Amino acid sequence: MDMRVQIAGVELKNPVVTASGTFGYGQEFTPYGDLKKLGGISVKGLSLKPRKGNPMPRLVETASGMLNAIGIQNVGVEEFLGNKLPKLPWKETAIIANLYASSVEEFGDLAGLFADEEGVALLEVNVSCPNVKAGGSAFGQDPTLIRKVTEMVRSRSKDKPVMVKLSPNVTDITVAARAAEEGGAHAISLINTISGMAVDIRRRRPCLANVVGGLSGPAVKPVALRCVHQACNAVTIPAMGMGGISCAQDALEFILVGAHAIQVGTGNFIRPDFSFRLVDEIEALADELGLSNWDEFRGTLQV
Repeated sequence: MDMRVQIAGVELKNPVVTASGTFGYGQEFTPYGDLKKLGGISVKGLSLKPRKGNPMPRLVETASGMLNAIGIQNVGVEEFLGNKLPKLPWKETAIIANLYASSVEEFGDLAGLFADEEGVALLEVNVSCPNVKAGGSAFGQDPTLIRKVTEMVRSRSKDKPVMVKLSPNVTDITVAARAAEEGGAHAISLINTISGMAVDIRRRRPCLANVVGGLSGPAVKPVALRCVHQACNAVTIPAMGMGGISCAQDALEFILVGAHAIQVGTGNFIRPDFSFRLVDEIEALADELGLSNWDEFRGTLQV
């Protein structure tokens, strides 16, 4: 089996990418596996300045999943470029920078800082961010803003490929996907977490200090699979699919409905060696199915 995939002009040695916010900056997981084994690493969301994130508690387990309200805690782009990125095997494994901003202009400024950075293969634009200039509503819920953010990042990123990470918290995921494509995105990734909450009946309080958080894990996979299927049929640019992947079969389901690669999130919390093991398990399952490359399998769902 030839495990290689191409997405937005970037070659990955295999389709397994770790999802932003679930794998730290990469180095945290070196005790559990070889980072060079992965197809790619999408690092923790990065903002122009460091962020402390939301108050505790900001993680809670739910049935077949978890809620998080971390609040994009991160070290900031300067610290990442100076001290985190140089420690990553970016020549062997594609490093994806996930961009977090609160205005269209700020997204452009972030993209400009990465435009000439050799160690970053791809920019992932998190449009689930709140737009402070629009009263805090998420960029990803407004197709016009998705297009504007994408256009801004493209205008400042030079030749760096741009991938837009879409939110499932919309009426029609295909509208969001088309807006990203119209804005000039080279690829899309989906889904981000689903808005949810949990409460404590004894304390009569929300379980998260932020009240609302993002639901991830196996519970969201059917929603994620539906979104990826619909988006891949709505646009011509490639997609990375994610949401509740917990085994090789899950991963191949996303590829079957059209994804070029997959991202693993909550699975990294369940067992920190999961992404490394998944590479071998996917290859074994592909061999069992008699595949020689991904092109003969991707998007072949019969409906």
